[in-house]
Amino acid sequence: MINTVSQSQPGWVFYISISLLSGFIALATLYPDLFSISAERALSFTTSHFGWLYLSVTTGFLVFCISIALSNYGRIRLGADGEAPEFSYLSWLGMIFSAGMGVGLVFWGVAEPITHYASPPFGNAPPHSPESAGLAMRYSLFHWGFHQWANFGIVGLAIAYVRFRQQRPGLISEAFRSTLGDRVDGGMGHAINVLAVVSTVFGVATTLGLGMLQINSGASSVFNIEFALSSQLVILAGVGVIFLLCSLAPLESGIRHISDLNMWLAGLLLVFVFFAGPTDFITASMTNAIGDYFGNLIGMSLVMTPYTGEDWVERWTIFYWAWGLSWAPFVGTFIARISRGRTIREFIFGVIGMPVLLSALWFATFGGSALYFEVFRNAQIAETVSQEISAGLFALLELLPGSAVTGVMMLVLIVLFVITSANSATFVLGMFAGKGALVPKPWLRFTFGVIQVLVAGVLLLSGGLSSLQTVSIVAAFPFMILMVFMASALLKSLRDEQRQIELHEALMRERLQRLIDEHEVDRSKSEQDQDRPTPQ
Repeated sequence: MINTVSQSQPGWVFYISISLLSGFIALATLYPDLFSISAERALSFTTSHFGWLYLSVTTGFLVFCISIALSNYGRIRLGADGEAPEFSYLSWLGMIFSAGMGVGLVFWGVAEPITHYASPPFGNAPPHSPESAGLAMRYSLFHWGFHQWANFGIVGLAIAYVRFRQQRPGLISEAFRSTLGDRVDGGMGHAINVLAVVSTVFGVATTLGLGMLQINSGASSVFNIEFALSSQLVILAGVGVIFLLCSLAPLESGIRHISDLNMWLAGLLLVFVFFAGPTDFITASMTNAIGDYFGNLIGMSLVMTPYTGEDWVERWTIFYWAWGLSWAPFVGTFIARISRGRTIREFIFGVIGMPVLLSALWFATFGGSALYFEVFRNAQIAETVSQEISAGLFALLELLPGSAVTGVMMLVLIVLFVITSANSATFVLGMFAGKGALVPKPWLRFTFGVIQVLVAGVLLLSGGLSSLQTVSIVAAFPFMILMVFMASALLKSLRDEQRQIELHEALMRERLQRLIDEHEVDRSKSEQDQDRPTPQ
């Protein structure tokens, strides 16, 4: 049975993870220059030798998810047969979207398209041209499309299957039991879970850092607060206090209600910009971008630059894939936690389908509007973004009616997205360190919340956005390799269950056929008895 309360004490996973993360915080704080140099060297080595692997593996995960959903495995329910989903469909999607990429979409919704417009990918178009605008929207959708969510889907499906179908603890290591057996209960399992914890902390710390940059940029625009490292650290401390207090609330009354508020506020701002902005241009650019995205999906998925030495792929695509991979243990496990009762097919199409549509609409609305004002109104948003990448969103809002109100609303939305992401992460980290308890102890969640704030703080101190990107790419590499074996173990578990289902169905058919045959024999004997002459 699955326990709904946390009874177990933290074990080796907690103590090893805390020790490693505390050592990282101490090193980055005491020797920031050494940390920065070491991180850059690790980044250069990883992207130079294994950049192709990030692209190939992430594309493979997408193919794997779609194949599983369309196969007979898609009918399997993540729970008991006939069990109803725990959350409504809209609440489920809201929590997925908020915990997944809410902060990232707000941060990059204007910044990425405008950046690509001014500096086109691979130099494939003249800067500030209609061709570069089309490339900008296509690659923005690509980076926030199916590949990114397939990373989350792999981990989420594996954990949900283990947790709710096989009735085992919701640990990353449990997803390997079908291939590693009881070794997951020992050192090998502990190492897997420690890796998941460390990867999650770095992934979420990256998002916290991006959120602080965006909040500081918005506060500078709305309240004239200085955009500086000191401001970002103060904001981080304030947001940290809020989400640490929220982390002590139950999932149902904490994250769920905040994520619902996120969705309503994000939807309201989306609708406002859609209609207050260049509506016809937005719809046309979205249609064009979706067509370009699907038409060039394979080429974009596996493109490298061996003949030119261009590092655009490393700076953009590999960063995004690595960021998603480092988030995968957290987002995947959180999605698994809220997906009880859904079929595998419903799970996969919900995770890699609906959020992608919302992402496309978001980029078309905000990024498309920014491109319109840049192309046709010479709004100088590109110059603003080049000076401060997080300022593009608020530069756009200032071009629309009611910017004083919408600016404050956007600030609130960013804060709520950050709180939801960090709160969800503390919940999942508590599960990992609490031996898979469905409801981790409050002090565990609080401890990991503090760790996340400290890691985000030292990354901001060590170089801001560049440092955040570097750590994401390097930290994601070992977990990416682990996810390949996780997918293999999941496939083996599904095959084993399918064989059991087929065997059961074959036995039922055999039993039914035997009953039919026996009935036919009895009926034949009865007819023969009726046809036999009655003795006089």
